[in-house]
Amino acid sequence: MIKFTLQEINALLKGEIVGSSDAIISGPEELKKATSEQISFIGSNKFVGLWEDSKSRIAIVNDTIKIEPGKDRAFIKVKNADLAMAVLLEAFNPAPPQFEVEIHSSAVIDKSAKIGEGCKIGANCFIGKDVVLGNNVVIYPNVTIFDETKIGDGTIIWSGTVIRERSEIGSYCIFHANVSIGADGFGYRPSEDGRGLVKIPHIGNVVIGNGVEIGANSTVDRAKFSSTIIGDGCKIDNLVQIAHNCVLGRSCIMAGSSGLAGSVTLGDGVMIGGSSSIKDHLTIHSGAVVGGGSGVMNDVPAGKTVVGYPATDARDMFRQWVALKKLGKA
Repeated sequence: MIKFTLQEINALLKGEIVGSSDAIISGPEELKKATSEQISFIGSNKFVGLWEDSKSRIAIVNDTIKIEPGKDRAFIKVKNADLAMAVLLEAFNPAPPQFEVEIHSSAVIDKSAKIGEGCKIGANCFIGKDVVLGNNVVIYPNVTIFDETKIGDGTIIWSGTVIRERSEIGSYCIFHANVSIGADGFGYRPSEDGRGLVKIPHIGNVVIGNGVEIGANSTVDRAKFSSTIIGDGCKIDNLVQIAHNCVLGRSCIMAGSSGLAGSVTLGDGVMIGGSSSIKDHLTIHSGAVVGGGSGVMNDVPAGKTVVGYPATDARDMFRQWVALKKLGKA
């Protein structure tokens, strides 16, 4: 088991120790649940009142919060407790599942595929014709990668993921369980006789940049033509739908159960709240924020925050909600 002293943790976080404690820390936990062997966190004033009753003897605290640790207890004061917590969680992070052999005997790998150095391929994987894997790619059991797909160095692909043909994946990406990359886009038109639907072929591909993380059961559909594009550093939560021909800039965030209809463009640093839906052929410009549960029907200017259904400027929507609440009391 991994354990740290107060001084060892502070060496990782480069903070300032206030108080003292000889506790040996075996892991992190929230204030209400922490034991005397667990470190906790105080990132805002609303949690200050929980410290006195917590059993934790050490906490990481934002340096703007005025609170004393108490007898035989200590704080590590830092500029940002959330970022410090990320560093500490990494230190306590258990090792991932281990491979007994680098390439399992049950994996089916086409003879034309090119496998880089240090790659690991789990049981029952399928690697198709002319697939190219960079160095140190990790593919857990039951992953399917179809023909002519290219995957960069250090990418990790968890079980159940399917990557369709001609996809281009960057380096150091993470795809969690059951991700779907490159399935057909959703396109149908009424048949000429009006008695059925004609499927519109999607012959493009998906291009994903470096450092992209995609959560479990999320989907990125291939383009009707050209490419659906996910920019470098984007972070996609679980159960997210990204439709055909969407283009995401750098470092966008999409929270769980949100979705983009076809041909949506996101600028750099756009944040989409959970369960939000974006109409097709819209542009949400760089730095814009879409609040959770919103329905976006029009383009969103750069830096703007919109909420509601249909989504509108957050300040205007909040005024409407206040007015409606007052009207209900009249």
